[in-house]
Amino acid sequence: MSETEATKPQSATEIPKAYDPSQIEHTWYPFWEKNGYFAPQGDGKSYCIVIPPPNVTGYLHMGHALQHSLMDTLTRWRRMQGRKALWLPGTDHAGIATQMIVEKQLAEQKIRRTDLGREAFEKKVWEWKEHSGGTIQKQMRIEGVSVDWSRERFTLDEGLSNAVREVFVRLYREGLIYRGSYMVNWSPKLNTAVSDLEVVMKEVKGKLYHIRYPVAGTDEQIVVATTRPETMLGDTGVAVHPNDERYKAFHGKKAMLPLVGREIPFIQDEIVEMEFGTGVVKVTPSHDPNDFEMGKRHGLEFISVIGKDAHMTEAAGADFAGLDRYEARAKVVQMLEEQGYLVKIEEYTHKVGHCQRSDVAIEPIVSDQWFLNVKNMAEKSIQAVKDGRTRFVPDNWEKVFFDWLENIRPWCISRQLWWGHRIPAWFTPDGTCIVAHSEAEAQAEAGAGVQLTQETDVLDTWFSSALWPFSTLGWPDQTEDLKTFYPTDVLVTGFDIIFFWVARMMMTGLHFMDEVPFRTVFITGLVRLGNDKMSKTKGNVIDPLEVFNRYGTDAVRFTLTSAVTGSNDIKLLETKKKDQPSDYPQMEAARNFANKIWNATRFVSLNLTETGFASETLEPAAETLSDRWIISRLNQTALDVNTALENFRFHDAAKNLYKFFWNDFCDWYIELSKGLVTATETTPDVHAARVRIVSVLEQSLRLLHPIMPFITEELWQRLREWRLANGETNIPESICIAPYPMGDPDAIDAEAVSEMETLIEVITRVRNIRSEMNIPPSIRFNLHLAVTDEPLAEVMRSHEWAIQRLARVEQVSIAAELPQLGFAAKGVLTKLELAIPLEGIIDPEKERTRLEREIAKRQEELEKKVIAQLNAPGFAEKAPPERVAEVQARREELSEQIAKLQETLAMMG
Repeated sequence: MSETEATKPQSATEIPKAYDPSQIEHTWYPFWEKNGYFAPQGDGKSYCIVIPPPNVTGYLHMGHALQHSLMDTLTRWRRMQGRKALWLPGTDHAGIATQMIVEKQLAEQKIRRTDLGREAFEKKVWEWKEHSGGTIQKQMRIEGVSVDWSRERFTLDEGLSNAVREVFVRLYREGLIYRGSYMVNWSPKLNTAVSDLEVVMKEVKGKLYHIRYPVAGTDEQIVVATTRPETMLGDTGVAVHPNDERYKAFHGKKAMLPLVGREIPFIQDEIVEMEFGTGVVKVTPSHDPNDFEMGKRHGLEFISVIGKDAHMTEAAGADFAGLDRYEARAKVVQMLEEQGYLVKIEEYTHKVGHCQRSDVAIEPIVSDQWFLNVKNMAEKSIQAVKDGRTRFVPDNWEKVFFDWLENIRPWCISRQLWWGHRIPAWFTPDGTCIVAHSEAEAQAEAGAGVQLTQETDVLDTWFSSALWPFSTLGWPDQTEDLKTFYPTDVLVTGFDIIFFWVARMMMTGLHFMDEVPFRTVFITGLVRLGNDKMSKTKGNVIDPLEVFNRYGTDAVRFTLTSAVTGSNDIKLLETKKKDQPSDYPQMEAARNFANKIWNATRFVSLNLTETGFASETLEPAAETLSDRWIISRLNQTALDVNTALENFRFHDAAKNLYKFFWNDFCDWYIELSKGLVTATETTPDVHAARVRIVSVLEQSLRLLHPIMPFITEELWQRLREWRLANGETNIPESICIAPYPMGDPDAIDAEAVSEMETLIEVITRVRNIRSEMNIPPSIRFNLHLAVTDEPLAEVMRSHEWAIQRLARVEQVSIAAELPQLGFAAKGVLTKLELAIPLEGIIDPEKERTRLEREIAKRQEELEKKVIAQLNAPGFAEKAPPERVAEVQARREELSEQIAKLQETLAMMG
C-alpha cells in the first residue's frame, strides 16, 4: 500500500443510503493537505491567486465564504486543467484591531499598555496572536479551501517585515516619503491619525450657529455661520470671495474675534462659496482641512485649541482649557449669547467624518506625520488599466478606480500605535532624521557615539498589505516563486476595498516590479439577507459555520457560487418558524442537489458487479440514442462551464452543471438506462450500459468538483475503487488532481441531440397534460403521434418503450396524421403533433367547469388586486423597490398560469 493510500479515509464498499455531509466533509481535507495536492505541481503554465489576507483577529463571515468559494473554484479548476496553480494564504496583523483586543484584555486586569511599556506590550500581542490568532485558518479548512499552507504568510513575519523596510527606505530616498506637519484625520478614541479612506461620512442632525464678528475700528459687523463654534477660539482670519461685491469694503480690514478679543484679518480666497450662509467664513487653520490650506496660502497664524484627546488646550483660554470639545461648544454658545454675539441658531443636517473603526467623530488637527506622495504612482496605475494590462470584472468598476486615483492626495502612512511595522527612522539629538534598514545602518550613518532615538510611530496596516502580491512571493529577493507567479492572475475582492487595497497594490506593484500585480480584478457584491445588509446591530448575521453544519459545506458553496452574477449583491432568502432556527431556501435547494448527486452515484454503484467493466472496454462506442445524446450533452456542458469560468460567469457555470446533472443525467439518462443497468444478467449490452453510465458519472463528478469538493471526492473515490478492482490503471490518487473535462466539439452529435430533444418534449408534454387534466398516475391512456418526417417517426417507434414507461402510456400509435378522435387532449410540438383520447377517463363538462373556475379566480386576483395595485397613484414611486418587484413578479406568474389554463381548456374543444 502506498503512503498516499495509507492516509486516505477508509470507505465502505457500499455507499450509505442517507447523505450526511458531516460524515464525509471532515475526512478529506487532512488527506488533501497531507499529500501536498495544494502545492503547485507539474510544468504547466503558472496560475496564481493571493488571498485577501483576513485579519489575524478575524473569524469567517459570509463575505469570506463567498470570496473563498470563488477563489477555490478558480484554483481547483485551473489545477485540474494542468496549470501550475498556487493559491497563497496569509493573514494581516491588523494594527488597530489587534491592539484594541489586547488592550481590552489588559484593561480587564486593570493594566494599561503604558504600564507595561512598549516591548512588554508587543510581547503580549505576539502571545495572543500565537494562542488565539489561528481561528480563521481552522475555519478556512472547514470551507475546503485549496490554499498552499506551506507558503502561508503573515504581514509581520520576518520576510514581509524586510520587504516593508526595503520599500520604505527606497521611497524615502526617492523623495516620495517625507515627514511634516500637516492636517490629518485624528481619531480621539484610538489616539492615532487615520487616512482619508478610514473616515466614514455620516449624516448628523446638528445646528448652524450664526455669530456676529465686529469689524475693528468701526461700528460695522459681519455674520459668520459655523457648525463648530468651539473652534472659533482658534480663528486667525475671516475669509470672503474676492469677487463678492458685498464685502469689497472690508478688504484690508480686520475683525475682532468675539470672546477672545484678538484682531484677525479679512482675507480673500476663491475657495469661499458666496452662496453659503452669509458668504463670510471664519478661518481656523489648525482645525479644518480647507482652513489649513487657506492659512498656508495667506500666512495666517496656526493656533491649536483642541488637543489629540478631543479636549480644549491652554491656547483656548482659561474659561475653556480642559473641557471636552462638546462641553466647550455649549459654553462658547452660552457666552456668545450672554455677550450679544449670537445672532441665531438653525437646525442643520450635515455630514461629519467618523472614524471607521471607533465610530467617534474625527478631529482634524495639525500633527507631525509621515506621508507618501502617490501622485505619479497613481497615474501609472490608471494607465495600466486603460492599456488593458489589468482589467476589472465587471468593467464598470474601472470608473470608480479612475475617479479616486485622479483625485488622490498624499497618503498619511504613520499611525500612533505600538503594534505594527515600526517606521525605520532614527533621530539624532539635534533632530536630524536618518532612515535606514536597521539601527546599525543608521548608527553607521550618524557616526559612532551619536545617540539615536527611533521613531515611535508604526506604519498604516495597509502599507504592508499594499506589497502583498510580491512580498509574499519573496521580494526583495529574486525567488523562484517571484519569477514564476508574479504577476498573479486573479484578485477576487469586494468593492469596499478598491481604494484601501487594490489601488495601492497597483501603485506599489508597478513602482517596484515594473509590472501590474494581477491581470484581472473580479469584484464581488455583498451577501445580504433579503434586501438588508447583514449587521450585528440588526441581528441578521448568518454564521457560515452554522450553515455549513446544517446544510453541508458543499451546499453552501454551491449556493453562493450559483448566486454570483457580476458584482451584484447576493440576496439570501430566509424563512422563519417560531422558536426554531431560520431556514434558507436556496441552501436547502443546494442541499437537495447534493443529495441528488449522492443518490445517483449510489444507484450506479449498487448495480455494478465485480466484473462490471474492464480497462479495455472503458470507452465503448455509443450505440443508443441516449448514449450519443448524453455524450453530446456532457461535452457541451464541459465547453460551456469552461467558457463561463474563463469569463467569471459563476452563475452560468453552476446553472449548467445543475441542469446537466439533475435534468439530463438523472431525470433522463439514468431513467432511460435503468432497464440495462439494473439487469440481473450481464450481457454485452448490459456491460456497455454500465461502463457508459460510470464514465459519464465520473466525468460529471470532475466537472462539479471545483465548486463541491467534498462530496465529489467521496463519491469519485468509490468509483475509483471499483475501477481499480476491475483492472483500470493510471488513475490519479485524488479527484482534485484528475484532469478537468474540457469538452470536445467533435463529440457533439447534433442529430442525436435534436432527436432526443423531441423524445423528451413528447414525454414532458404528456406528463403535463396528465397533470393539467388531473389524471391520476395509476390510469394509463393511449397516445397518438403524428409525424411526417420518416426518420423521426422511426426514432419514436424505436423508443415507444421509453414513452410508455416514462409517460405511463398504455399504447403509442405513430402515423403521418392524427386519427379522428372524440373528446381528446391535443398538443402541437416542435416537430410533431400528439393527441390523447380522454373519453371515459375524465368528465369533460366537470373538467371544463373546473378550468373555467380556476381561470376566473386567477383573473380576479390579477385585475382587482395586482394590476390595481400597480396602477394605484404613487405606488411605483413610493413603495419600496422590492415590494414593486414582488407585485410585478406576481403579475407575470398569474398571467402565465391563466395562459396555461386557457390552453388546456382550448385543447378540450
